[in-house]
Amino acid sequence: MSASAPARPAEVKVTAAAPAPPRRSAGSRLRSVLGNTIVQIFLAVVGLVWITPLAGLLLSSLRTAQDNASSGWWTALTSPAQLSFDNYSSLLSNTGITRAFWNTVLISVPTTLLVVVIAALAGYAFAWMEFPGRDWIFLLVVAMLVVPVQVGLLPVAKLFGQLGLFGTIPGVVLFHVAYGLPFAVFLLRNYFADIPREMLEAARMDGGNEWRIFTRLVLPVGRPAIASLAIFQFLWVWNDMLVALLFAGTSSQPLTVELQSQVRQFGSNIDVLAPGAFLSLVVPVVVFFVFQRHFVQGVMAGSVK
Repeated sequence: MSASAPARPAEVKVTAAAPAPPRRSAGSRLRSVLGNTIVQIFLAVVGLVWITPLAGLLLSSLRTAQDNASSGWWTALTSPAQLSFDNYSSLLSNTGITRAFWNTVLISVPTTLLVVVIAALAGYAFAWMEFPGRDWIFLLVVAMLVVPVQVGLLPVAKLFGQLGLFGTIPGVVLFHVAYGLPFAVFLLRNYFADIPREMLEAARMDGGNEWRIFTRLVLPVGRPAIASLAIFQFLWVWNDMLVALLFAGTSSQPLTVELQSQVRQFGSNIDVLAPGAFLSLVVPVVVFFVFQRHFVQGVMAGSVK
Protein backbone atom coordinates (compact mmCIF):
# COMPACT_ATOMS: atom_id res chain seq x y z
CA MET A 1 0.00 0.00 0.00
CA SER A 2 1.59 3.22 -1.17
CA ALA A 3 1.84 6.19 1.07
CA SER A 4 -0.49 9.01 0.13
CA ALA A 5 1.14 12.18 -1.25
CA PRO A 6 1.32 15.01 1.19
CA ALA A 7 -1.35 17.66 0.68
CA ARG A 8 -0.12 20.78 -1.10
CA PRO A 9 -0.58 23.95 0.83
CA ALA A 10 -3.31 26.19 -0.48
CA GLU A 11 -2.01 28.91 -2.73
CA VAL A 12 -2.57 32.35 -1.41
CA LYS A 13 -3.14 34.98 -4.05
CA VAL A 14 -1.58 38.20 -2.99
CA THR A 15 -2.88 41.32 -4.65
CA ALA A 16 -0.69 44.34 -4.50
CA ALA A 17 -2.48 47.26 -3.00
CA ALA A 18 -2.83 50.32 -5.20
CA PRO A 19 -0.45 53.04 -4.16
CA ALA A 20 -2.14 55.77 -2.23
CA PRO A 21 -2.25 59.13 -3.98
CA PRO A 22 0.31 61.54 -2.68
CA ARG A 23 -1.06 63.81 -0.03
CA ARG A 24 -1.04 67.46 -0.81
CA SER A 25 0.65 69.70 1.66
CA ALA A 26 -1.28 72.28 3.62
CA GLY A 27 0.51 75.05 1.75
CA SER A 28 -0.48 73.59 -1.62
CA ARG A 29 -4.11 73.32 -0.56
CA LEU A 30 -4.05 76.88 0.74
CA ARG A 31 -2.59 78.19 -2.53
CA SER A 32 -5.28 76.35 -4.49
CA VAL A 33 -8.09 77.81 -2.38
CA LEU A 34 -6.62 81.30 -2.51
CA GLY A 35 -6.08 81.01 -6.25
CA ASN A 36 -9.68 80.00 -6.87
CA THR A 37 -10.91 82.76 -4.58
CA ILE A 38 -8.83 85.40 -6.35
CA VAL A 39 -10.07 84.24 -9.76
CA GLN A 40 -13.69 84.31 -8.58
CA ILE A 41 -13.27 87.79 -7.09
CA PHE A 42 -11.63 89.03 -10.30
CA LEU A 43 -14.45 87.61 -12.47
CA ALA A 44 -17.04 89.14 -10.14
CA VAL A 45 -15.37 92.54 -10.43
CA VAL A 46 -15.20 92.28 -14.22
CA GLY A 47 -18.87 91.27 -14.36
CA LEU A 48 -19.80 94.18 -12.10
CA VAL A 49 -17.90 96.63 -14.30
CA TRP A 50 -19.62 95.31 -17.41
CA ILE A 51 -23.12 95.36 -15.93
CA THR A 52 -22.86 98.81 -14.31
CA PRO A 53 -23.61 100.80 -17.51
CA LEU A 54 -26.61 98.57 -18.21
CA ALA A 55 -27.92 99.07 -14.68
CA GLY A 56 -27.31 102.81 -14.92
CA LEU A 57 -29.18 103.03 -18.22
CA LEU A 58 -32.08 101.03 -16.81
CA LEU A 59 -32.40 103.24 -13.72
CA SER A 60 -32.09 106.39 -15.82
CA SER A 61 -34.87 105.18 -18.07
CA LEU A 62 -37.11 104.73 -15.02
CA ARG A 63 -36.48 108.25 -13.63
CA THR A 64 -38.00 111.52 -14.72
CA ALA A 65 -36.04 114.09 -16.71
CA GLN A 66 -35.96 116.38 -13.65
CA ASP A 67 -34.46 113.67 -11.44
CA ASN A 68 -31.85 112.79 -14.05
CA ALA A 69 -30.89 116.45 -14.39
CA SER A 70 -30.60 117.05 -10.66
CA SER A 71 -28.83 113.88 -9.46
CA GLY A 72 -27.08 110.72 -10.64
CA TRP A 73 -28.84 107.49 -11.42
CA TRP A 74 -27.32 105.76 -8.38
CA THR A 75 -29.48 107.85 -6.05
CA ALA A 76 -32.41 105.69 -7.13
CA LEU A 77 -30.86 102.81 -5.18
CA THR A 78 -31.58 104.66 -1.93
CA SER A 79 -34.76 106.43 -3.16
CA PRO A 80 -36.83 103.86 -5.10
CA ALA A 81 -39.77 106.28 -5.19
CA GLN A 82 -38.04 107.97 -8.13
CA LEU A 83 -38.67 104.96 -10.34
CA SER A 84 -41.72 104.72 -12.58
CA PHE A 85 -42.69 103.40 -16.01
CA ASP A 86 -43.94 106.75 -17.29
CA ASN A 87 -40.99 107.07 -19.65
CA TYR A 88 -41.84 103.75 -21.29
CA SER A 89 -45.42 104.91 -21.72
CA SER A 90 -44.06 107.98 -23.50
CA LEU A 91 -41.83 105.72 -25.56
CA LEU A 92 -44.75 103.63 -26.76
CA SER A 93 -46.53 106.81 -27.84
CA ASN A 94 -43.48 107.97 -29.82
CA THR A 95 -44.23 106.78 -33.34
CA GLY A 96 -40.67 107.37 -34.53
CA ILE A 97 -39.13 105.09 -31.89
CA THR A 98 -41.70 102.31 -32.24
CA ARG A 99 -41.47 102.34 -36.03
CA ALA A 100 -37.68 102.24 -35.84
CA PHE A 101 -37.81 99.32 -33.42
CA TRP A 102 -39.91 97.21 -35.79
CA ASN A 103 -37.72 98.27 -38.70
CA THR A 104 -34.72 96.96 -36.76
CA VAL A 105 -36.50 93.64 -36.24
CA LEU A 106 -37.46 93.46 -39.93
CA ILE A 107 -33.81 94.07 -40.87
CA SER A 108 -32.04 91.89 -38.30
CA VAL A 109 -34.16 88.74 -38.36
CA PRO A 110 -34.33 88.18 -42.16
CA THR A 111 -30.63 89.05 -42.51
CA THR A 112 -29.65 86.52 -39.85
CA LEU A 113 -31.83 83.78 -41.34
CA LEU A 114 -30.60 84.35 -44.89
CA VAL A 115 -26.93 84.45 -43.89
CA VAL A 116 -27.20 81.27 -41.80
CA VAL A 117 -29.16 79.29 -44.41
CA ILE A 118 -27.03 80.32 -47.40
CA ALA A 119 -23.76 79.91 -45.49
CA ALA A 120 -24.74 76.46 -44.23
CA LEU A 121 -25.55 75.26 -47.75
CA ALA A 122 -22.39 76.79 -49.22
CA GLY A 123 -20.24 75.56 -46.34
CA TYR A 124 -21.39 71.98 -46.89
CA ALA A 125 -20.82 72.25 -50.63
CA PHE A 126 -17.28 73.61 -50.21
CA ALA A 127 -16.45 71.00 -47.58
CA TRP A 128 -17.85 67.74 -49.01
CA MET A 129 -19.07 68.17 -52.59
CA GLU A 130 -16.87 67.96 -55.68
CA PHE A 131 -17.47 70.48 -58.48
CA PRO A 132 -15.21 72.31 -60.94
CA GLY A 133 -13.36 75.28 -59.48
CA ARG A 134 -14.41 74.55 -55.90
CA ASP A 135 -11.10 75.55 -54.30
CA TRP A 136 -10.71 78.68 -56.42
CA ILE A 137 -14.23 79.85 -55.62
CA PHE A 138 -13.61 79.27 -51.93
CA LEU A 139 -10.39 81.29 -52.13
CA LEU A 140 -12.39 84.09 -53.74
CA VAL A 141 -14.87 83.96 -50.87
CA VAL A 142 -12.04 84.11 -48.33
CA ALA A 143 -10.50 87.05 -50.21
CA MET A 144 -13.74 88.98 -49.71
CA LEU A 145 -13.02 88.99 -45.97
CA VAL A 146 -10.30 91.60 -46.43
CA VAL A 147 -12.55 94.02 -48.35
CA PRO A 148 -13.65 96.84 -46.00
CA VAL A 149 -17.34 97.57 -45.92
CA GLN A 150 -16.63 101.25 -46.66
CA VAL A 151 -15.28 100.33 -50.11
CA GLY A 152 -18.66 99.07 -51.28
CA LEU A 153 -20.90 101.76 -49.83
CA LEU A 154 -21.00 104.18 -52.76
CA PRO A 155 -20.98 101.63 -55.65
CA VAL A 156 -23.71 99.54 -54.02
CA ALA A 157 -25.72 102.67 -53.20
CA LYS A 158 -25.59 103.68 -56.87
CA LEU A 159 -26.61 100.16 -57.94
CA PHE A 160 -29.49 100.06 -55.45
CA GLY A 161 -30.65 103.45 -56.69
CA GLN A 162 -30.90 102.08 -60.22
CA LEU A 163 -32.75 98.99 -58.98
CA GLY A 164 -35.15 100.96 -56.77
CA LEU A 165 -33.83 99.38 -53.56
CA PHE A 166 -32.12 102.44 -52.10
CA GLY A 167 -33.82 103.68 -48.94
CA THR A 168 -35.79 100.46 -48.40
CA ILE A 169 -35.61 97.66 -45.85
CA PRO A 170 -34.89 94.98 -48.53
CA GLY A 171 -31.92 97.08 -49.69
CA VAL A 172 -30.45 97.20 -46.19
CA VAL A 173 -31.05 93.46 -45.77
CA LEU A 174 -29.34 92.60 -49.07
CA PHE A 175 -26.30 94.71 -48.20
CA HIS A 176 -25.90 93.03 -44.81
CA VAL A 177 -26.37 89.58 -46.35
CA ALA A 178 -23.76 90.25 -49.03
CA TYR A 179 -21.15 91.43 -46.55
CA GLY A 180 -21.99 88.85 -43.91
CA LEU A 181 -21.73 85.80 -46.15
CA PRO A 182 -17.92 85.60 -46.66
CA PHE A 183 -17.17 85.20 -42.97
CA ALA A 184 -20.19 82.93 -42.44
CA VAL A 185 -19.21 80.60 -45.31
CA PHE A 186 -15.60 80.52 -44.14
CA LEU A 187 -16.65 79.65 -40.57
CA LEU A 188 -19.14 76.91 -41.41
CA ARG A 189 -17.03 75.37 -44.16
CA ASN A 190 -14.12 74.89 -41.75
CA TYR A 191 -16.43 73.46 -39.10
CA PHE A 192 -18.17 71.05 -41.50
CA ALA A 193 -14.81 69.91 -42.90
CA ASP A 194 -13.88 68.55 -39.46
CA ILE A 195 -16.79 66.10 -39.48
CA PRO A 196 -15.35 62.55 -39.79
CA ARG A 197 -15.57 61.28 -43.35
CA GLU A 198 -16.63 57.85 -42.06
CA MET A 199 -19.92 59.30 -40.81
CA LEU A 200 -20.78 60.68 -44.24
CA GLU A 201 -19.69 57.50 -46.03
CA ALA A 202 -21.83 55.38 -43.71
CA ALA A 203 -24.82 57.63 -44.43
CA ARG A 204 -24.24 57.29 -48.18
CA MET A 205 -23.99 53.50 -47.88
CA ASP A 206 -27.36 53.54 -46.13
CA GLY A 207 -28.87 55.19 -49.19
CA GLY A 208 -28.86 58.80 -48.06
CA ASN A 209 -28.61 61.48 -50.72
CA GLU A 210 -26.79 64.77 -50.26
CA TRP A 211 -29.89 66.62 -49.03
CA ARG A 212 -30.72 64.01 -46.40
CA ILE A 213 -27.10 63.89 -45.24
CA PHE A 214 -27.06 67.67 -44.96
CA THR A 215 -30.34 67.98 -43.06
CA ARG A 216 -30.18 64.81 -40.92
CA LEU A 217 -26.45 64.63 -40.15
CA VAL A 218 -24.49 67.79 -40.91
CA LEU A 219 -26.93 70.32 -39.49
CA PRO A 220 -27.36 68.55 -36.11
CA VAL A 221 -23.61 68.08 -35.77
CA GLY A 222 -22.95 71.68 -36.77
CA ARG A 223 -25.66 73.20 -34.55
CA PRO A 224 -23.20 74.82 -32.09
CA ALA A 225 -21.32 76.61 -34.88
CA ILE A 226 -24.56 77.64 -36.58
CA ALA A 227 -25.95 79.02 -33.31
CA SER A 228 -22.74 80.97 -32.67
CA LEU A 229 -22.86 82.42 -36.17
CA ALA A 230 -26.52 83.39 -35.76
CA ILE A 231 -25.78 85.21 -32.48
CA PHE A 232 -22.88 87.18 -33.94
CA GLN A 233 -24.73 88.05 -37.13
CA PHE A 234 -27.80 89.23 -35.23
CA LEU A 235 -25.69 91.40 -32.91
CA TRP A 236 -23.76 92.94 -35.82
CA VAL A 237 -26.89 93.87 -37.74
CA TRP A 238 -28.91 94.99 -34.71
CA ASN A 239 -26.18 97.39 -33.56
CA ASP A 240 -25.26 98.62 -37.05
CA MET A 241 -25.49 102.31 -37.77
CA LEU A 242 -23.16 102.98 -40.71
CA VAL A 243 -25.00 100.91 -43.31
CA ALA A 244 -28.44 101.91 -42.03
CA LEU A 245 -27.49 105.59 -41.99
CA LEU A 246 -26.68 105.46 -45.71
CA PHE A 247 -29.08 102.87 -47.13
CA ALA A 248 -32.21 103.29 -44.98
CA GLY A 249 -34.79 105.95 -45.76
CA THR A 250 -36.87 107.98 -43.34
CA SER A 251 -39.56 105.33 -43.08
CA SER A 252 -37.13 102.38 -42.94
CA GLN A 253 -34.42 103.59 -40.59
CA PRO A 254 -33.64 101.32 -37.61
CA LEU A 255 -33.46 102.16 -33.94
CA THR A 256 -29.80 103.21 -33.92
CA VAL A 257 -30.40 105.90 -36.56
CA GLU A 258 -33.64 107.07 -34.96
CA LEU A 259 -31.98 107.50 -31.56
CA GLN A 260 -29.12 109.43 -33.14
CA SER A 261 -31.64 111.62 -34.95
CA GLN A 262 -33.55 112.38 -31.77
CA VAL A 263 -30.35 113.19 -29.90
CA ARG A 264 -29.53 115.74 -32.60
CA GLN A 265 -33.05 117.19 -32.58
CA PHE A 266 -33.90 117.30 -28.89
CA GLY A 267 -30.49 117.11 -27.20
CA SER A 268 -31.55 116.44 -23.60
CA ASN A 269 -34.71 114.44 -24.33
CA ILE A 270 -33.61 111.86 -21.77
CA ASP A 271 -37.11 110.65 -20.93
CA VAL A 272 -37.39 109.17 -24.45
CA LEU A 273 -33.76 108.49 -25.28
CA ALA A 274 -32.95 106.51 -22.12
CA PRO A 275 -35.75 103.91 -22.47
CA GLY A 276 -35.14 103.76 -26.22
CA ALA A 277 -31.43 103.11 -25.71
CA PHE A 278 -32.16 100.48 -23.07
CA LEU A 279 -34.61 98.78 -25.42
CA SER A 280 -31.94 98.75 -28.13
CA LEU A 281 -29.45 97.27 -25.67
CA VAL A 282 -31.56 94.71 -23.87
CA VAL A 283 -32.76 92.81 -26.96
CA PRO A 284 -29.25 91.60 -27.96
CA VAL A 285 -28.55 90.74 -24.31
CA VAL A 286 -31.70 88.61 -24.15
CA VAL A 287 -30.86 86.90 -27.44
CA PHE A 288 -27.37 86.09 -26.21
CA PHE A 289 -28.55 84.57 -22.93
CA VAL A 290 -31.29 82.57 -24.66
CA PHE A 291 -28.73 80.96 -27.00
CA GLN A 292 -25.87 80.99 -24.51
CA ARG A 293 -25.78 77.20 -24.18
CA HIS A 294 -25.37 76.72 -27.93
CA PHE A 295 -22.77 79.49 -28.08
CA VAL A 296 -20.66 77.86 -25.35
CA GLN A 297 -20.97 74.48 -27.09
CA GLY A 298 -19.69 76.06 -30.31
CA VAL A 299 -16.72 77.64 -28.56
CA MET A 300 -15.83 74.43 -26.75
CA ALA A 301 -16.22 72.34 -29.89
CA GLY A 302 -13.94 74.70 -31.77
CA SER A 303 -11.31 74.45 -29.04
CA VAL A 304 -10.99 70.65 -29.25
CA LYS A 305 -11.15 70.16 -33.00
